[in-house]
Amino acid sequence: MKIAVIGASGNAGSRITAELARRGHAVTAIARNPEKIASGANVTPTKGDLMDQAALTGLLAGHDAAISKVGRYLVVGGAGSLEVAPGVRLVTTPGFPVAYKAEAEKGSAFLDLLRAEKELNWTFLSPSALFTAGERTGKFRLGTDQLLTASDGKSSISFEDFAVALADEIERPAHIRQRFTVGY
Repeated sequence: MKIAVIGASGNAGSRITAELARRGHAVTAIARNPEKIASGANVTPTKGDLMDQAALTGLLAGHDAAISKVGRYLVVGGAGSLEVAPGVRLVTTPGFPVAYKAEAEKGSAFLDLLRAEKELNWTFLSPSALFTAGERTGKFRLGTDQLLTASDGKSSISFEDFAVALADEIERPAHIRQRFTVGY
């Protein structure tokens, strides 16, 4: 498949780009600073800015999957919109970090907009609460709207395994017009 990754130089974006390329997909890796994108087989570093919608529309044309203007819209969401109890989102809990609250609330609002959308073929993937660099193990659990926690109570996923879950979803769509989450 031909897949565009916007934000390909970021923590998650770079791992998603690498995972898709490893699987043989032709990846257009889009970033404001394409020189920060790791080069390799199946990766085409491309200059692009999410805020320049006219230029971005041209960059996305002809792709099988991307963030917008194509047949499938995949969103790298946050953990803040996941439920810790029925109807209680993580972002509303007292211990949620203030530094991430505004962004998490916007992510929750965006998910609500997607859920109201009637025509777009979307998927929203939320990481666990702790989303950091780590190993690519390929061993993780999938969930829906509830925060996944391990037996020790921790909620975590590596950027690398998040990328595996996203690439799996692109290749074998299982969460059309749904949000899902990934964690250990």
